[in-house]
Amino acid sequence: MSPYEAQAMYELQRWQHEMLRDPSMFNALARRAQVKLNSFIPEKVHRAITTAMKQMIRGVLFGAGYVSQKPLEQVPLEVREGQVRGQIKYYQQAAAAEGGVTGAGGILLGLVDFPLLLGLKLKLLYDVAALYGYDIKDYRERVYLLHVFELAFSSQEHRRNVYLYLADWESQKLLLPEDINAFDWRSLQQEYRDYIDLAKMAQMIPIIGAPIGAVVNYRLISRLGETAMNAYRLRWKEQGLLQH
Repeated sequence: MSPYEAQAMYELQRWQHEMLRDPSMFNALARRAQVKLNSFIPEKVHRAITTAMKQMIRGVLFGAGYVSQKPLEQVPLEVREGQVRGQIKYYQQAAAAEGGVTGAGGILLGLVDFPLLLGLKLKLLYDVAALYGYDIKDYRERVYLLHVFELAFSSQEHRRNVYLYLADWESQKLLLPEDINAFDWRSLQQEYRDYIDLAKMAQMIPIIGAPIGAVVNYRLISRLGETAMNAYRLRWKEQGLLQH
């Protein structure tokens, strides 16, 4: 094992510990605050967000509008992850710019931000998967990346369950239905919406929405990038490509 791989394994182990920890008191308080905040948001706003997410998520399940890179082969982990970090930085900058523009427009442009940011996140996952050597033309790989998405943007309690499922992915993927329509994405979109509402609703406030939108979007991409890197390191470890 190279020094870089040893460091990657150490980071993976720390991440695994984080995924398995029990919900804290702060998590419980944040969850209650989320429920309270949601009660103040007009139902038509919630419906618009949910509809946009449903369309985007169904789009990625069927590969609509997405062109993935060719899987990267025969390249050391250090080189792969250098390219992954480059992609994460690119999407951080794009998401921050998009969040700043839509945040400056208040609630109407704030609604536009949700599907735009979601599209950037899904495209990042496509790129990361290819850089780790996985072919997104295989629908099972698309299902995996959607679970990675779910892992990044869920409550601690739900996150732990998703992690345990992905930790046994090589077995779990053999049990997936042949019909991709059978995928249960409802909990994914609900957890995601609840996760980001607390921060993103502030983006809809005129004047202060622009800087908030830029910072929040940047951090959301950062979280997704870190989660994706460790999720694919986990795959490599499970397949014997990253040794103890």
